[in-house]
Amino acid sequence: MSTLSPNAKGYILTLSCPNRPGIVAALSQTLYEAGANITEAQQYDDVGSGSFFMRIMFDIVKGKTTEAEVRVLVDAMAGEFGMDYRLNCQSYRPKVVIMVSKFDHCLVDLLYRWRIGELPIEPVGIIANHTEETYKDIDFYGIPFHYLPITKDTKAEQEARILAVVEESGADLVVLARYMQILSNDMAAALSGRCINIHHSFLPGFKGARPYHQAYERGVKLIGATAHYVTRDLDEGPIIEQDVERISHADSPDDLIRKGRDIERRVLARAVRYHIEMRTIMNGNKTIVFVS
Repeated sequence: MSTLSPNAKGYILTLSCPNRPGIVAALSQTLYEAGANITEAQQYDDVGSGSFFMRIMFDIVKGKTTEAEVRVLVDAMAGEFGMDYRLNCQSYRPKVVIMVSKFDHCLVDLLYRWRIGELPIEPVGIIANHTEETYKDIDFYGIPFHYLPITKDTKAEQEARILAVVEESGADLVVLARYMQILSNDMAAALSGRCINIHHSFLPGFKGARPYHQAYERGVKLIGATAHYVTRDLDEGPIIEQDVERISHADSPDDLIRKGRDIERRVLARAVRYHIEMRTIMNGNKTIVFVS
């Protein structure tokens, strides 16, 4: 994120549209008319799909053009080019609900990064299918905690309560921080584009129970983790971020688990940061990620 002058207001604009000549020129002219100063721009032309993607940051001196006026100008241009776009102030802090099961390392890491200001988010809820006592050593800093147990017979009811928490809190993003329950198709559809999961595997890889033990039995030399958007296809959503770590024959399953937790923490944190900084744009089964 850029450092703004106290006399300026910063914005982030991301967009996608069918590719054609004149997009960047029209966008530059629109922002010029708004009195904007472009501070960062990244673009990508996907030849395969014929689509154009762009992320642009710009500042406007306070008192010149209002946010409402900026949105009117951008919306007119978007209509001309058939753009899907998002426009937010750089100071915007998305509201986030974090979901967790028994393993709390990703939850703790996200809360720490939020507390020190590394992740500019506003946590508005923690949802768990285990009791609050499970996390007795964690300081939730006053964030509302929701214990929502689940069984095969109560899945639909539990998911309805989850969605109620998300909607009532005004959450912009749901993060599955090692939430070890499979979301229903309806739930995945309801959270489409605003739900990130961390998978304890360098997808595609060892799925199901005890993945690190499976990896150990196969004598793998790399382990990893994958953060992706949640879709109806289990662990098949558009990938946002991945990372790996080399291991050796001397590593035990416990060593793999320990190293895997470190990878999961950093991959999920990066994926959340990319999303809230509007660095990700969906492109069918893939994502465009404009890394800083």
